Order: sequence, then structure tokens, then C-alpha cells
Amino acid sequence: MPKIITISREFGSGGREIGKRLSEELDFAYYDQEIIKEICKQTGMNENFVNEVSERAITLVANQFGHTFYNQQQIDILVSQQKIIQELAKKGDCVIVGHGCAEILADQHPFSIFVYASMEAKVKRCRLKGPEEEKLTDKELVRKIKDVDKNRKWGEKENYDLCLNTTHIQIKEVIPGLAKYIQECL
Repeated sequence: MPKIITISREFGSGGREIGKRLSEELDFAYYDQEIIKEICKQTGMNENFVNEVSERAITLVANQFGHTFYNQQQIDILVSQQKIIQELAKKGDCVIVGHGCAEILADQHPFSIFVYASMEAKVKRCRLKGPEEEKLTDKELVRKIKDVDKNRKWGEKENYDLCLNTTHIQIKEVIPGLAKYIQECL
């Protein structure tokens, strides 16, 4: 059975960087934006729309019997996303970032990580890693971070094997130790 690491993260916390570096350190496949591209290919839908629905996937899945109603396009995206993530996980050892992967793959018992940071650290990371043409004020960037995070549903900390606060760490420096820890747990 493949070894699977899932990473859920707050916007700007460094979850993607952790996923990418862990996959390299462990020689695992890495999946993130490839999922969006494959959904677009399968559904023929616009990447921005797919990305927006994908960000809200946990909410959609969690509330499917609640008071919120979804159109067929949104349902098609979620069904496609679930199928793609399950197929990717079957291919072999991998790290999957976001897209509700921890919940989708729960029956496969992945090593699940939640990555978070202080708002100050997230703003700083967004400034370093974000597109240069994005000229947001600090106030606008904080609002963007909060807007993205309010649509993500992570569940309780008990759902994760590891909660990682990246506020005061250099991600590349902790990857070898993190990889060793995960290998011991897998």
C-alpha cells in the first residue's frame, strides 16, 4: 500500500513549500496544482472557477445534506477532484497538498499534517513568495488571507498526525528532521 502524506494549511503558512520539499526529501510524488489542471481537463471548466470550488470542497462535502445547495458544475468538480485524488494516491508514495485530500483519503490512513502560522508570518511569507505584480497593502493582504482561510475547513486538531507552526522556522532547515519523523510513523 502506498505511503501517503496529506497537507492541509492556512494560506501563507508555507504548506506548499513543506509539501514540495518533503516530496523531494522522501523521493515521493508531489501533487497540488496538478489536481486543478486535471479537473479542468476532465470537466472543461475554467481554472479560476475550479480553484474557487476546490478551495471550498470541504464545506461542500461536509454540508451536502445541509441548507446550502450547489449547482451541477460544483458537484462535477468535487466528484472529479475526489476521483483524481484517489487515483493519484494509488499510483505510489506521494505528498498531496490541499483539496480536501486528508478527508478524501481518510480510509487509507495517510500521515496528515496541518500547517499554520501567525498572521504576521503569513503576510511576510506572502510578500516573499507571492507574485511581484500583486500590489496589495498589508491590510488588503490580511483580508485576502482571512477570506481564503474562512472557506477552508480543517476540522479538529485531533484529525492530524502533526500540527506544524511555521511562524519561527526556516522550512528548508526542518525538512530533514520532519522527513525522518514521518518515516518513523509511516
